[in-house]
Order: sequence, then structure tokens, then C-alpha cells
Amino acid sequence: MVKPNSGSYLVSTTAIAVENTHNFGGGTIQPIEEIRALHKGAQELGLYLHLDGARIFNAHIASGVALKEYGKYFDTISVCLSKGLGAPVGSIALSTKDRISKARVWRKRYGAGMRQVGILAAAGHFALDNNQTRLVDDHRRAKYLATQLNSVLASLVNPDHVQTNIVGLNFADLPISASEFAQLAKSEGVLVSVLGPKFGRLVTHVDIDDEAMEKSAEILIKLLQRTLMSK
Repeated sequence: MVKPNSGSYLVSTTAIAVENTHNFGGGTIQPIEEIRALHKGAQELGLYLHLDGARIFNAHIASGVALKEYGKYFDTISVCLSKGLGAPVGSIALSTKDRISKARVWRKRYGAGMRQVGILAAAGHFALDNNQTRLVDDHRRAKYLATQLNSVLASLVNPDHVQTNIVGLNFADLPISASEFAQLAKSEGVLVSVLGPKFGRLVTHVDIDDEAMEKSAEILIKLLQRTLMSK
């Protein structure tokens, strides 16, 4: 897959991007051992290593691996403040001073920029200072949802595969599509993301407390039972 020297007619590989946690993998954590191996291979091939760390705080809290330990293997890192940390908006780019200076230039060339963003930055600071350790609650609630749904249809989700705040749902054994189930859930007040004809996901976050989680589980169980009875 890696083609560092592809000649004049093909695109040469210059960087490897790693997403942690992995979205379509159901919020699974990239093991630090695998990251170390990727780093070693990238160095041998002269490639950059980039971390898509939109959910890196979830990986950090769930795995116990320090943020610095993750960070030292990457040349560039992007971090999202509006996912698990719950800020209203915001992302951070991390790298050397030289790379960040160049990134600012390219950001302006592409037309990106905002004015008077201090209030948004303040929200980002609050999220970083206050919302990291509470991610364990999101992970616990996701595991609860998976366990409850598994009790109705085991093939829908394996609770052992839920490592952080994302619950992947496999609708293969249901007589309706993921989109159809999502519409039923939406009509009852629960949002299900559709990622494919027979695949969807649930995501727990700062706005979902235990009461909302339990209510969501009740609604989804009711819909599952109703759908299975219609087969």
C-alpha cells in the first residue's frame, strides 16, 4: 500500500494517517504497540505520521496511555474539542513551531479564519480543564446501551467490542435497513447515525446523562422487539 517513490505518473506516499479512536471501527482504540510499529516503519520509509486525534481523549481515558506517549510518535496531530470534550466548536493542530507556522499560512490561503473567537477559545479551555475525566461516564453508558441491546438481539452489537463512547449496530438480522430503523428511532426521540445499508451507530456524549441513557435503551429495545416480531 505504501509507495514512497511512484515515479512521474503516480502519487507517492508521503504520510500515514492514524485515527484514534477509530470511527467506523466503533470507537475502538489503536493499541500503542501498533502505533510504535507504525512509527518505526514510517521512519524507515521516510514518511510522516499524522494522528487524527478527534477522539484521542477517549483513547487516553479508556486505555490509560498518557497523551504525551501517544503524541511523541507523530509528526502532526489534530484534536477535536467539540466531540467527547463537549465544547461548542473547535479543533487544535499540534506540531513543531515551523510546521504550525506553515499551517497558518496555508489556512489563510484556503480562506479559513474567524474573528473575535475568544469566547469560543474560552469554551475550549473549559472543556480541556473540566471534561476529560468525565469521559469514563460516556464509556460506561455506551457499554450499558450495548449490553441492553445485545440482550434482545445478540448479533446487533457485542458489548465486548465497545471500548469507548461509540456503539456500532449491525442490522443484518433485522428485516429493515439501518435507515428505516433510524427513522423509527428518530420518531421516538433517539438519534441513530446511519453509516451503511445495514450499519449504524450510537454515540454517548456530555449531553446524555443516566436518565437519558436508560430512556434511550427502553425506546430502542421496544423498537427492536416490534421489528423482530414483524419478521
